[in-house]
Amino acid sequence: MGDILLTRREKDIATVILNRPHKLNALSRELWLRVGKAMQELSSDEALRCIVLRGAGEKAFSPGADISEFSAHRSNRQQARAYGALIQEAMQSIRDCQHPVIAMIQGVCVGGGLELASMCDLRICGESSRFGVPVNRIAITMAYPEIRALIDLVGRATALEILLEGRVFGSQEAKAKGLVTRVVADGEVEKETYATARRIADGAPLANRLHKRFAYRLLDPKPLTEAEVDQGFEIVGTEDHREGYRAFLTKTKPRFKAG
Repeated sequence: MGDILLTRREKDIATVILNRPHKLNALSRELWLRVGKAMQELSSDEALRCIVLRGAGEKAFSPGADISEFSAHRSNRQQARAYGALIQEAMQSIRDCQHPVIAMIQGVCVGGGLELASMCDLRICGESSRFGVPVNRIAITMAYPEIRALIDLVGRATALEILLEGRVFGSQEAKAKGLVTRVVADGEVEKETYATARRIADGAPLANRLHKRFAYRLLDPKPLTEAEVDQGFEIVGTEDHREGYRAFLTKTKPRFKAG
C-alpha cells in the first residue's frame, strides 16, 4: 500500500497526497502527524509558490478520522486530548504555511477531511463531491480550534447547522454555504486545480504570502499596530516590484525571483 503520505513536486508547485485509498484516505493518528510535519517542511522551502493538498484516487479527499483506531488512541479523555493536539497541529500547519494551499477535493470530504480542507486557502471540488461533519452520530465533538476554523469559513449559524444536523450534502450546497471556492465537472477537478496553482505560482510570491498573512491577521479583532500597517508597503521597491511594473509596461511576462 506504500507510504501513507506522499509529497511530489513539479518546479514551484508541491502536492501533498493523503495516501490510504483502501480506506478512502481516512486520517489515522500517524497520518495526522505526518500532514503537520510535511506542511511545516514545505512552508520553509523558499523556492515553492503553491501547494496542493489532495487524497489519493478519485473516490475521496478524506472521510475524516479512522474510527477503527479510536479504541486504541481515543478511548478516554487523556488520549482524546493528545489526539486532538495532533489534529490541531496538522490544521495549524496548513494555516501557518507561508505558501498558498489549495484543497483538491474529489468525492467524500467529511469530518476531519473537511477540517483539513477548511484550513486551505482555496477549495476546488467536483460536482459529485460530498461534505458534512456528522460527528454527533458517534458522540464526539469538534474542539474549539476546529470549530473556530469552520466559523471563520461559513459563519456561526451555518457552522451550527452543519454540526447539529450532522447531514452530508452535495457540492452545490457546499458552494452556497461558502465551504468551497469553486465547483467543476468531476473530470475537470485535477486540471482546474493545477491551472489555479499555476496562476498563483506565476504571481509575485511575496505578494501572495503577504496577502495570506494579512487575511488571517484581520480575523483577529485586535487593532493593527503601526508596524503591521506598514507591512502593506514593504514589497514596494523590491526587485520583484520593479520587475512587475516593468513587465506590465512592456507587455511581457514577469519573471519574479523572490522566494
